[in-house]
Amino acid sequence: MVENMADEVNATPEPARLAALASAVSDGGTLPPVHLWNPPFCGDIGMKIARDGTWFYRDSPILRPALVRLFSTILRRDPEGYVLVTPVEKIAIEVEDAPFLAVDMRFVPDSAGGQLIFRTNLGDEVAAGPDHPLRFETGPSDGIKPYILVRGDLWALVTRALVYDLVERAEHRHHAGCVQTGVVSGGQFFVMEEAPETPQDGVTGARA
Repeated sequence: MVENMADEVNATPEPARLAALASAVSDGGTLPPVHLWNPPFCGDIGMKIARDGTWFYRDSPILRPALVRLFSTILRRDPEGYVLVTPVEKIAIEVEDAPFLAVDMRFVPDSAGGQLIFRTNLGDEVAAGPDHPLRFETGPSDGIKPYILVRGDLWALVTRALVYDLVERAEHRHHAGCVQTGVVSGGQFFVMEEAPETPQDGVTGARA
């Protein structure tokens, strides 16, 4: 179990509440089996993940990386919304956009066309492919807004600096009966959008 977790809690209105939550979680280096836990729902205690990836408790940022990392391992998305789950309780947590941010990306060549490896703001590494798909939404000014699946139904928003790197790797392909723009990773073609006749914002620089 986590020891001395009270020392990891910032000055918040109820630090003992966070310490109790953290102490209920194993810190053995592996992800807890949150999908197997079905504890009673205990309501909302004011936890939030902001759009920029900052975690808050009752409007106070949780600044200790070890504590945030620990809480991220018990995060789950249920049909009713995001929750933090331990073997004994389940509490609601607000997520403004995505629970993780993809802050680093590297390309690893292979025989299937290569893999894009993403690292999140909390240290998770995932390779885009069948188990960790990329999806693209329309962002501000009609640009693209990519996400990569980290685990379960938890996604990481790809940060703007990496979007430009993704665009540089984009190519046009005949896919699903039409020409589309996308990127290849893990043997999969992930569609950004249908290829326009002329480059538009969000796909400028895509390779033909």
